[in-house]
Amino acid sequence: MTRTSDTRITGYDPLLSPSALLDQLPLDDEATAIVEQSRAGVRAVLDGSDDRLLVIAGPCSVHDPAAALDYAGRLIGARELHRADLLIVMRVYFEKPRTVTGWKGLINDPGMDGGHDVHRGLRTARQLLRDIVAAGLPVGCEWLDPITPQYIADTVTWARSAHGPRRARSTASSPPACPCRSGSRTVPTATSR
Repeated sequence: MTRTSDTRITGYDPLLSPSALLDQLPLDDEATAIVEQSRAGVRAVLDGSDDRLLVIAGPCSVHDPAAALDYAGRLIGARELHRADLLIVMRVYFEKPRTVTGWKGLINDPGMDGGHDVHRGLRTARQLLRDIVAAGLPVGCEWLDPITPQYIADTVTWARSAHGPRRARSTASSPPACPCRSGSRTVPTATSR
């Protein structure tokens, strides 16, 4: 190693491969069917063949899986009550897109201690998504980079690509190819019916 390479790097810990994590925490057939059906439902709402309103509701950023599961349980009740009028998807965001300093999100720092145990964060995020989907609730996530979706996209019904004016200079944060419905927002808007 030269004196000009990796001067602030103390070591390397290769990231677990997406296929290894999917093998460790697979999505079962019932959960896969929920994801497939809810993706079809979202497509139908967005193309106008279903007149329900798509509602994506949930915390800004998940930091406590137990609290997220509690929220999911409450949202399932609302989803059942309003099934005829609303297609409810739980927003489950794991990363903080505009945080320059401080906590970067559950995937990047699951201990909220600066430890940056990404392996644990990816496992925790995937397990949480599996648990929510297994309960019968579809999930929506935000893609901030091209890596994370490879670990969790099979559990996701709807995704928001965090690209636009704030991320325009980063080609690495462009939307990845994903089997789920992906949307983006560059200007806050609201509509009512």
